[in-house]
Amino acid sequence: MTKVRVKPDEPFEKALRRFKKKCNKEGIMQRLKETKHYEKPSERRRRKIAKAISRHNAAAAE
Repeated sequence: MTKVRVKPDEPFEKALRRFKKKCNKEGIMQRLKETKHYEKPSERRRRKIAKAISRHNAAAAE
């Protein structure tokens, strides 16, 4: 269960943005999509390659 504490005087939109970012990082939406519909093997490979490239680019930026 993903939880985000809303700070006093914090706009709802900002808390929602943090919640979405946290869900994305934990891979919750990806797991839902995987169980919801069939993903072709070529699409799965393309997604994994894109993820690896983004990880590589993020590491190179540091």
